[in-house]
Amino acid sequence: MLIPQSTPATDPAQEEPTYAEFQGGRSRSGPITWGQRAVWLTVDLFRSPQAFVNLRRVLTVSARADVDVPRALRALGALVSRHESLRTRVRLVDGELRQEAADRGRLPVRVHAVAEVPADPDGRAAAELLTWQLGDPRFDHTTEWPIRAALVTVDGRVRQVVVVFSHSTVDFHATETVLRDLRMLVLRGSVPGPPGLQSLDVAEREQQTERRRSDRSVAYWVRHFPAFTVGLFEPVGSPTGPRFRRGSLFSSAGYDAVRLIAARHGVSSSTVLLAATAAVTTAMDGQDVCGIVTMANNRFPPQYDTAVSKLNQFGICRIDLADRPDFAALLPRAEQAALDAYRHAYYDPDALAVAFAELGHDSHWMLAPFCYLNDIRLPHEPGSAHTGPDEATLRAAAARSTFRWLEELDGFVWRCRIQIVDAPGAVELVITVDTWYLPADRAERLLRTVEALLVEAAFRAVPWPWSPT
Repeated sequence: MLIPQSTPATDPAQEEPTYAEFQGGRSRSGPITWGQRAVWLTVDLFRSPQAFVNLRRVLTVSARADVDVPRALRALGALVSRHESLRTRVRLVDGELRQEAADRGRLPVRVHAVAEVPADPDGRAAAELLTWQLGDPRFDHTTEWPIRAALVTVDGRVRQVVVVFSHSTVDFHATETVLRDLRMLVLRGSVPGPPGLQSLDVAEREQQTERRRSDRSVAYWVRHFPAFTVGLFEPVGSPTGPRFRRGSLFSSAGYDAVRLIAARHGVSSSTVLLAATAAVTTAMDGQDVCGIVTMANNRFPPQYDTAVSKLNQFGICRIDLADRPDFAALLPRAEQAALDAYRHAYYDPDALAVAFAELGHDSHWMLAPFCYLNDIRLPHEPGSAHTGPDEATLRAAAARSTFRWLEELDGFVWRCRIQIVDAPGAVELVITVDTWYLPADRAERLLRTVEALLVEAAFRAVPWPWSPT
């Protein structure tokens, strides 16, 4: 998403907030979760840009719902009352990070009235601007709640609810749970059933029943990590332009090709994209064992599916390619590698750091040389009977794919990260690179080669080296 270049007649940043009162019934404290520790390191040690860490969401409210500001404020207050994780602060206590949940308080809420209704009849433009104004600043977790909110009104009625979450408190999965609850609270005034587990509940489990799971995961990492060749993206020298760059390939052809391949071979679209990424990056240097870092949502333990917490952590996919399989044979290997990674991606980061320190590795930096593939799309898999466009149509669509460079970064941990993002009728592949290792022209070529491979594999067998040409 591009930062909006125009602003409403009244700049939302200049408006004083009102407040949503909340009352949760109890206050308590405890350690942060394993997932929170991981993102805390990313933000504090690596100084990741806050704009890429905060999670922005917008809830559109129909004019027919006739929601006024007091009703929307009550809904936001009820939301924070319901979910303890949204009323926690994090503080350093005796050298340890601890989260403290408040029993009551008030959430600042900015209210913006659209002044020029014909130019912004449903408040979407104002909401987009507010997502950036609320989402760019760094959260101060010692004094600030991990949620920011704003209301956009048109003719006195709320049309957009903007919420920004700290990724140090919730993950993508949790935000969808929270948004569903917010929609119910805005439209109906209540949510049926009790809330799911909260961060303090998860942290308590991690200190007790989940400890054995962490031990197994750490043992898996220690056992398999030495087999990887950390040679991907070797230094190529000082870049001629900005060192840290971010680019985007918008591809409707890739979207349809992924769905065709997934339906034909009975795998998920994430597996197809993992296999394509592994194929292209491995073909660049001919490795026998491919290692790709992924993000696991860690929602498989009982009751974690509705937990409002930061649970996702890094996993590593190990794919054996020594026999140079064709792309179809690569798919089940990628699927199994992803499953293995997900099964062993729930662990105590401190325990992993100790284990790798004993092997001579710095766990904070050891994954940086690997390609990091992060699929942040919402789940929507094609059925086995899915049919798509024919080859000529798909190739014509590929010719219309567009690549553009986005904003430059001041710093970046990974040598190469590829994010898979939802787009209307398309898939967006966003690559962020350290051009010291992967120059800008090669980064764009990498994404276009992935797209070309997908289009080719949608219609015929593609042998090693998996080149579509």
